[in-house]
Amino acid sequence: MNAPRLLLGMLTPSSNTTLEPVTTAMIAGIPEASAHFGRFKVTEIALTQQALGQFDDREILGAAELLSHAKVGVIGWSGTAASWRGFDTDEQLCHRITEATGIPACTSVLALNEVLRRTSVRRLGLVTPYLDDVQAKIVANYATIGIEVVGERHLGLRDNFSFSEVDAQTLRTMVREVAKTAPDAITILCTNLRGGPLVAELEAETGIPIHDSIATVVWKSLQLAGADTRRIKGWGRMFEDLA
Repeated sequence: MNAPRLLLGMLTPSSNTTLEPVTTAMIAGIPEASAHFGRFKVTEIALTQQALGQFDDREILGAAELLSHAKVGVIGWSGTAASWRGFDTDEQLCHRITEATGIPACTSVLALNEVLRRTSVRRLGLVTPYLDDVQAKIVANYATIGIEVVGERHLGLRDNFSFSEVDAQTLRTMVREVAKTAPDAITILCTNLRGGPLVAELEAETGIPIHDSIATVVWKSLQLAGADTRRIKGWGRMFEDLA
């Protein structure tokens, strides 16, 4: 008898070309699972009123409602805006999605924070493509929950599409440089960076847990859908250690 289908809904920035193929590859080891994507407009990452306004809940809730028509078992926000907007914004969003659709919800950032809490991380390495002020805001927000960013690298980019064109060697170099600061863990924080496929390799090289933000929302989505995350192989130790 075939296992029941696991339908995972993923909210996606409109200019993101990375998270869909990476998410699909990540869950390939669970044949009954499939990911289904809903987009809303996001084209730039900055602290301007216009850029912050892209994350108005009304647009996101509209995309979530459309995903609910596919009878998905969970709705994940595969995005990292709460890391600079404030973690409470994702908590409120999850509540509103579930209130509107009746479907459990999670996000990349809240899942990352759960992983950091469960593994007692106090010293964090941070790798992003973002602008200086966005990066500074992320560092400040993590300080409010008792996590010090001891090493960071960022690329100073604003255009969301451009994040997907960052090559693997650049990401490897950024992670290696951050690893020199001896953090408890490193996060590759942006769901339009192709960090996920590099995690297992870089964990083996550095000996440091690495949490990619596409991977964190997939990990939490699978848990909420009732799947055993240990079935995900080759994408980092998180799926095995925090099953």
